[in-house]
Amino acid sequence: MVDYRKIITIDAGKRGGKPCVRGMRITVYDILSWLASGMSTDEIIEEYPELNIEDIFAALSFAADRERSIYQIAV
Repeated sequence: MVDYRKIITIDAGKRGGKPCVRGMRITVYDILSWLASGMSTDEIIEEYPELNIEDIFAALSFAADRERSIYQIAV
């Protein structure tokens, strides 16, 4: 399992404080949107060579952890 805390960064001055990959301007939302639209991990990496497979899995792990946290608060 990828430790997203080493990959996903949040900086108030970058992309409005949205969670980004390694301080780049690519957000977790961007990656989730590309996957949801049907892009494969290989296609994402081909289109954005600054990303790697660990970055994509970190974004998924971050989103899963955030979803779990939101669900626990709501229950």
